Amino acid sequence: MNGVDKPDISPEAKEQAEKFKAEANELYKKQDFNGAIELYTKAIETNPCSAIYYANRSIANLKLENFGYALNDASKAIEVDRNYIKGYYRRAAAYMSLGKYKQALSDLATVTKFRPNDSDAKMKYNECNKIVKKLMFEKAIAVNDTRSIADSINFESMTIEDDYSGPALDNGKVTKTFMEELLRTYKDQKKLHKKYAYSILLQVKSLFEKQPTLVDINIPDNEKITVCGDIHGQFYDLLNIFEINGQPSETNPYLFNGDFVDRGSFSIECIFTLFGFKLLYPDKFFMARGNHESDNMNQIYGFFGECRAKYSSEMCDLFTEVYNMLPLAHCINKRILIMHGGLFSKDGVTLDDIRNIDRNRQPPEEGLMCELLWSDPQDGMGRIPSKRGVGIQFGPDVTKAFCDHNNLDFIIRSHEVKQEGYEVQHDGRCITVFSAPNYCDSANNKGAFIKLKAPALKPEYVVYNCVPHPPVSALMYAHNSFLSFFN
Repeated sequence: MNGVDKPDISPEAKEQAEKFKAEANELYKKQDFNGAIELYTKAIETNPCSAIYYANRSIANLKLENFGYALNDASKAIEVDRNYIKGYYRRAAAYMSLGKYKQALSDLATVTKFRPNDSDAKMKYNECNKIVKKLMFEKAIAVNDTRSIADSINFESMTIEDDYSGPALDNGKVTKTFMEELLRTYKDQKKLHKKYAYSILLQVKSLFEKQPTLVDINIPDNEKITVCGDIHGQFYDLLNIFEINGQPSETNPYLFNGDFVDRGSFSIECIFTLFGFKLLYPDKFFMARGNHESDNMNQIYGFFGECRAKYSSEMCDLFTEVYNMLPLAHCINKRILIMHGGLFSKDGVTLDDIRNIDRNRQPPEEGLMCELLWSDPQDGMGRIPSKRGVGIQFGPDVTKAFCDHNNLDFIIRSHEVKQEGYEVQHDGRCITVFSAPNYCDSANNKGAFIKLKAPALKPEYVVYNCVPHPPVSALMYAHNSFLSFFN
């Protein structure tokens, strides 16, 4: 072994570890990634000297978006055997998932050094190198260019073709009729004209700019609000929510809690539907930023690819500006705080601290904004580094202290797939809601949303299954060089 001192492992232990690995591989093929991780862990505990066990557990963690764990396992595989090429592949994939392209490029350089004639390795290196150079160029020009994409768009000069038969804004405004026609158009797999698409983006950007980072929502007695979690580009499941619960209206308000796009291949349809309802009912329809409303995630997981395919690269840049203005959290009747990710790495954070966050930027890798978008709850007490490699994991004591300090009943967050579409943790004070059933066409989970009626604001959970969608697979528009790491 090349990386660490080799302990004595009996032949019997090696044989048992191989059995664990074989069983784990079968679970992995069935997409039971949690079960596979448990068995890979048993294999590692039985024989810690095999790099392949760590690399296999790494890719299973990648599948679950546990990027931090995946990175650690890939590094351990390399430590065990510095000549084990898959370890570098896995670590490069974890780095790319975290938007750390320079580190990914370094590992890919190692792979190409080991395998100079490997065309696949060379392709991955070249693709990653393009991303690094692009980011360096954008950073260089950004120093001297503070112009807004929104300011440079002249959508008035855009021509509506004679054969266009889709929905049209009424004197530039979204109406109920427009939204009804838009939903029919998208259901029939047709496209909104770019002039109207740009107009909606510019209008909703202006609307979000006027909102605070933490939006206070007042629900009068005997009225309700519906809270939805991740949608992830699953437009036909979004339509199903409206079928079950009614379309948004003045008397049927909604809050969508981030991750509207990416992975699902109908993200454009989802985001323009949500933005349209926001413009139609600005005081009754709410949207919070998720970790996937960011450049890194959109570049990798498909939204930018879909946006370029259906519209243009310029529109991708405009979406970035819009996403930067999305609120980060909402507070209902001063009793329930709702954010996409979770709580914080320090005690004593107040609602005013959240209100004072400068949100007009890409999410940082640490601090309150990062943790609002990325953190996850855990069953154990206290805090530990996140399995995702970004944010933290926080326990019931952290939730209790935060809620008590801010006079909150409980928090609602999203960000994690749940088999029943929701999960109640931390003595009922931390609720997760996830609204994309059969996530990525493969997770076999249910979706859910939460109904809250004042004055009690007791959560009512509505659970549903996925509905059929046109034969366009999830991740259709995702970055091909990135996806190849998961094979």
